[in-house]
Amino acid sequence: MSRAFSIYLDLLRFLAACLVVIYHSNSRLIVSEILPLSTYGHSAVIIFFVLSGYVIAYAADTKERTADSYWASRLSRIWSLAVPAILLTPMLDMAGEALNPEMYVGYTTHDHALLRGATSLFFLNEVWSVSIMCFSNIAYWSLNYEVSYYLLFALYVFGDPRRRWLWIALASLLIGPKILLLAPIWLLGVAVYHWRRAEQMPEWLGWLCVAASIVLFAVLEHFHLSERTAAQLQAALGAHWFRELNYSKWFITDYALGLAVFLNFLGMRRVVFRFAPLLHGLEKPVRAAAAYTFSLYILHQPLLYFYAALITLPPTGIAKYASVIACMLLTVLAIGHQTEQKRYTLRRWLERAIQWGRKRVAMATASNEPARGAQ
Repeated sequence: MSRAFSIYLDLLRFLAACLVVIYHSNSRLIVSEILPLSTYGHSAVIIFFVLSGYVIAYAADTKERTADSYWASRLSRIWSLAVPAILLTPMLDMAGEALNPEMYVGYTTHDHALLRGATSLFFLNEVWSVSIMCFSNIAYWSLNYEVSYYLLFALYVFGDPRRRWLWIALASLLIGPKILLLAPIWLLGVAVYHWRRAEQMPEWLGWLCVAASIVLFAVLEHFHLSERTAAQLQAALGAHWFRELNYSKWFITDYALGLAVFLNFLGMRRVVFRFAPLLHGLEKPVRAAAAYTFSLYILHQPLLYFYAALITLPPTGIAKYASVIACMLLTVLAIGHQTEQKRYTLRRWLERAIQWGRKRVAMATASNEPARGAQ
């Protein structure tokens, strides 16, 4: 991966996180006017999925070449912020609801706490027809999808070739169709990473791919195809089964959006050198912002609600919105510095724990061999 393309991906990741924040902060209790760019929250998650597939394929190909290092890295990355989010969200919800119950109308914030916490910790909130919110943290849903894709990818890459498809089938039975519906989008990121010949395509073809990605996205948005296709799907499936799809109900146009991101990555890998001076000049601020992207994504929503309940300014004008966003960002920086930025300690501990567990299993298996032979 070239330095310029790496910076481009970090910039895209940060901008996608900002779109999710704008989407979730577009509440009339926070700001009286409808925010610009406030309808792209779900689209930003689809960008994350393709980007995640690309980054995971790159990591497994260059750095995480064993199952132990892969899982230690993945789990430390996720749990370093998932655990604080699971613990902080219900406390913020209860405090915010006590201050301003109106902010939490329509959200189940503190019932079935043990169930919500356990399913969130093990990323089981969205298996099959289950949809259990991590308290008020709606954005948490995508982590369940991400971890499922990590599992399927690991079973294919690191599994025994003789049995890996059996294990993938069993894992798929656990995960269920809802999450699997969006798996092809994640795999587009894997595909664009492994398509080595893309870097050798003519430059004009790279520009054509970039232009096609922009046109495809513009068509999807201009004609409101997500809403239209979702309405047709609901008519075909019925209200009940359509509702069961939950965050996957837009999968038809999500495929088209995933294709747009795929084409963008494909083309930008070839033409990004044209933007190299600009991207290199922006490297420090982009890297600094991208380092807190996951913290921003997974913590912003409960913090938005809490600060909106705490700050009693009227939502008219910009004062309340600016205050809420500023407090949220400062808190994200503080928490991210203590968690995400120190996840490498957790990674080392997890790698040792995984290796210890593997040795214990090997010893137990070896000790049973003579007993079986004696029988």
